[in-house]
Amino acid sequence: DDIFRILVSDFSVKGVECEKVLLRNVELPPMVKNAIDEKISAEQDAQKMKFVLQKETQERERKRIEAEGISKAQRIIANSLTSQYLQWYYVQTLQELVNSPNNTIIVTPFDQKLTPLLNIPAGRR
Repeated sequence: DDIFRILVSDFSVKGVECEKVLLRNVELPPMVKNAIDEKISAEQDAQKMKFVLQKETQERERKRIEAEGISKAQRIIANSLTSQYLQWYYVQTLQELVNSPNNTIIVTPFDQKLTPLLNIPAGRR
């Protein structure tokens, strides 16, 4: 628009009417072209860094929420565990080992409070 206005005013003084100015294949000086390319590259780098920061912030928030969930689950489990439940769970696990086809010997700790005797069937020995 600026070029058009300048040309219209210059030509009108000489009695020439200018209706349109069409510019094609304009070659910019290498220095100007390099400056434009560097500016575009810098803007893209800035956008990339902004995206990386946004992604890292979201990942940090996801990990915080996950950690809160794990912490809450651990508190609930810790509050509900009793020695009777743990003993029952231990016996159930030993029963699963007895019924597993991959073992022949089950070693259990020997103490006064928890010494289950497991009878492994003859076919399993």
